[in-house]
Amino acid sequence: QVELVESGGGSVQAGGSLKLSCAASGYTYSRNCMGWFRQATGKEREGVASIDTGGGTTYAASVKGRFTISHDIGTNTMYLQMTSLKPEDTAMYYCAAQARQYCLRAYSPAQYIYWGQGTHVTVSS
Repeated sequence: QVELVESGGGSVQAGGSLKLSCAASGYTYSRNCMGWFRQATGKEREGVASIDTGGGTTYAASVKGRFTISHDIGTNTMYLQMTSLKPEDTAMYYCAAQARQYCLRAYSPAQYIYWGQGTHVTVSS
């Protein structure tokens, strides 16, 4: 059974940085499209970024230039480096995986089969 576990969330002042991690077991990142999603209270879950087995990445317009997605195949760990954080970035952040190497509809939660439990990020003014 595939398991994804996020960590690294917390509270930070606006303009600060956080680095989220997603440790995976049961598969390797070399065989799956991976993505980060977030969900604020009362809102729908939205795609943040994705990375495929070839290293290709996509970013939501709201985070482009501020967030960086990466993976370490050797340790089966995916990362989301978050910089220049804004209060509107406050949300529960989830990592997820599709059952394919390349991402299909990268920002659609329905395309992802495996999900972590989430890690919360709070950005204050």
